[in-house]
This record gives sequence, structure tokens and C-alpha cells, in this order.
Amino acid sequence: MNWTSLPPLPALRAFAAYAETGSVQRAGAALNVSHAAISQQIRNLESHIGISLLDRSRRSMALTEEGARLAQALAEGFGRIAQELEALTGAEAERPLTITTTPSFAASWLMPRLARFREAHPEISLMIDPSARLAPLEPGGVDVALRFGSGRWPGLEAELLVESPIALVGSPRLVGDRDFREPADLREFHWLQELGTNEATEWFAQFGIDHDARQGVSSLPGNLMLEAARQGHGIAITARVFADDDIAAGRLRLLFEDNRQKGYYLVTRPGVMRAPLRLFTTWLRREAAKAK
Repeated sequence: MNWTSLPPLPALRAFAAYAETGSVQRAGAALNVSHAAISQQIRNLESHIGISLLDRSRRSMALTEEGARLAQALAEGFGRIAQELEALTGAEAERPLTITTTPSFAASWLMPRLARFREAHPEISLMIDPSARLAPLEPGGVDVALRFGSGRWPGLEAELLVESPIALVGSPRLVGDRDFREPADLREFHWLQELGTNEATEWFAQFGIDHDARQGVSSLPGNLMLEAARQGHGIAITARVFADDDIAAGRLRLLFEDNRQKGYYLVTRPGVMRAPLRLFTTWLRREAAKAK
């Protein structure tokens, strides 16, 4: 690496802080300097590289295309540095391990197993955020996500943990023993989807089906969605792994299955894991292997 060609570190820090906070005032506060110093450092950086990083032609400054690219690289670089320092120094050893996942996965898969992790590692504090919102994985924030999808999240490492197709299920009291030959046959029913998602709407769109708007769609937390399906309130769209027991017991009928999505993934940032996260991910892999 040609170290002499790199811009001064204070200028890079100032620009990264501005890109993260969106304000020279907030960037100054984050670095404990004046907003004028932030502005000067950004201009020094632009002068050094000969590229405009901010569009100042409008009332509110915005990153140029080049500025956005550099901001992304700096966020990843500084974030990686912070992560490695935390791992090396143990600075975050006492911070709770923060896990984000959907309410369905938390209630149906994670919580029934979590006592075994607590028994093995009582010293590790956990913070579980059961939300359909895709929370960012950032140093000092969320450590690990358990997400449903196909495993493609740019900049993150994803490992298939629980394989499961999407299932469309309904109570026998609602659908009877009718033979549903194609997805369009389900448009007449009320639909249930997990709160925070648009899975029902997206599923209809994939098959070019117009859902009967008179029937509506209800969004509920994942565990309540399945209970509503058992009681015959509508057709539920869910990962099959959550409905398997109900299907086997006859409480729900499997109507269609969509295998284009793979299942729940273990998602982490690249780089060295702090000790609690390493222990937790190892335990997750063992639990998933037992369930296969």
C-alpha cells in the first residue's frame, strides 16, 4: 500500500462522521470539534483527492455519487477497525449479545431451545429483538440476525440454519377438503401475514393474481397469525417449519408450497467475532443440526 497517497486521517474521519450523521453540527459533536472544523476537513479531503464529495448547489447538502461510494468504504473500514479492536481488547465483553429475528422464529424455534444455551453459558446476557424489521448489523449494536430469505445480504455473511419453504396453510374448518388446483383458487379467502411484512401481497404478485380486495389481509405477530389460522380466520402464509406440527396434527392443511425461498439464515458481519457471539453461533449450528 502506498501510505503517502492516502488523505490525512482527520479528514477521512470528519467526512465519515458527516456521512453517518448527515450534518456538520452532529458530526462535530460526535468528534468533539466545531462544525467549522468538520467543513474545513471535508474541503481539505476534496482538495487532496481532486473530487467533489458534496453537492453544495442545493439548500441542503447531499453526497455526490463519488461521495456516497467513499462514505460506504469508510463506514465498512472504520467499522471493521472498531470491531477488531473490540475483539482484541475485550472492551465489549460485558455488553449483552443482541439478536434480531422475526416473532415467528423467536417464538417457534429459538425460545423453546434457549434454556439449553442459558444452562451452558449463564454468564452471557442476551437481548432478543423479535421484529420483522431488518435491523442493521453494526459494531456496538445488533450482533446477529436470524433472517428468512435466500441468503443474499450484501456486505454480510449468511449461513443457512433452518431450511424451510414458504407454506400456505388453512384450517380444515375454513377450507374443508376442497381440492385447490392452482394458487388463484385461494383469492376468495381472507389472508393472514406476519406483521411488518407484505408476504401475502408479494405472493399474489408473483403468480399474477389479483386478490379479492373485499376479503382483506390481516397482519399479526407471527405466533398470533398461526393461532388465527388454526381458528379458521384466514389463509396464513408462513415458513413451513412453523406449521409442520399443526399440519401433522391435522389442525392446518398444507394448501401450496413455494420453494423459491430457502429458509432462515444465520447472518453476521464479516471479521472476528467477539467471544459471546462465537459461542452463540456455535450453539445455533448444533441446535439446527439436531433438528434435521
